[in-house]
Amino acid sequence: MTTTDATDPVITQETVPVWNGKLSIKVKIAGAGAPLLYLHPAAGLAWDPFLSQLAQTHTVYAPEFPGTSAGDPYAIHAVDHLSDAVLIYEEVVRTLGLHKPVVVGQSFGGMLAAELTAAYPQLASKVVLLDPIGLWRDDIPVANWIATPPAELPALLFHDPASPAAQSMLAMPEDPDIAAAATAALVWSFGSTGKFAWPVPDRGLRARLHRLTAPVLLVWGRDDRLVSAEYVPEWQKELADSQAVVIDDCGHIPQVEQLEQTVTVVEKFLS
Repeated sequence: MTTTDATDPVITQETVPVWNGKLSIKVKIAGAGAPLLYLHPAAGLAWDPFLSQLAQTHTVYAPEFPGTSAGDPYAIHAVDHLSDAVLIYEEVVRTLGLHKPVVVGQSFGGMLAAELTAAYPQLASKVVLLDPIGLWRDDIPVANWIATPPAELPALLFHDPASPAAQSMLAMPEDPDIAAAATAALVWSFGSTGKFAWPVPDRGLRARLHRLTAPVLLVWGRDDRLVSAEYVPEWQKELADSQAVVIDDCGHIPQVEQLEQTVTVVEKFLS
């Protein structure tokens, strides 16, 4: 894969066979330095400026969740339980030969990152969770992004859906056929990942979080309408070693809506 900006990293792709040969996980790789595993949100993997920034100091490995890879939608049928997904990702880390990577996860990927590093406490050197789902309180329910009408999704995801960053992320291809295919892929990705979050995005993670002993950075948008910033103390009281940064004028995707601030706090934590 090539990029259009000379400052952007060269992104390569590796296919990793796992799960006794039943799955082939596609992994985007870029950068140089210590390994960093990035777990993407429910919509699938999109290589964005945040990952390009991380690739300046780390070798970024970004696997695509089963079912979200182009041309391989039915891979999700090989994954029956959330615990299977955790084991699959541990196999990916082991097969790639990653030693003590930084693990970064956003939203659904944040939940998966927490599950992975709680199941395998020695796996990560540090963990960064960006507006993760995974915990539940009845008085501040997590919004059901799958059931949200498409026209209402921007307001659910962004503090300011009209901002250039939000509009750039939300822009659809001009070609109607390509746009239709992109929409179908998004819906399928939501279904593939939502299988492990709903009906209630709380699969007992709270009881397992004490096992996550690596240092954790929580980054949250203060105006997140999908999973409220009120969840920050809920995470921190369960984690052994954590710090949190809540970013103003920011919704559910801080690395898009407030890229500079997000990169600053993450780089400070990782350094």
